Amino acid sequence: MARASARHILVKTEEQCNNLKAEIESGTDFGTLAQEHSLCPSGKQGGELGEFGRGQMVQEFDTVVFSAPVGEVQGPVKTQFGYHLLEVTQRSD
Repeated sequence: MARASARHILVKTEEQCNNLKAEIESGTDFGTLAQEHSLCPSGKQGGELGEFGRGQMVQEFDTVVFSAPVGEVQGPVKTQFGYHLLEVTQRSD
């Protein structure tokens, strides 16, 4: 069964999500931005979600995590919770 580890940043608006993605692309640390901006409790741990399998996260999240390249920031990804930046840190098929 496929497993993955990922981290994310959850914010309310697509605009804020795009701004944070630009900061990451300019060299700002993902974990630091997660601690400062993420609305999810995981933000305190730099956005780390730990390891999980298919179907354990919302569909939009699952689709990205199990298809995106490892180590590349994806987003904005819209879910019922808001807008996410996602980075797959590890995946095994």
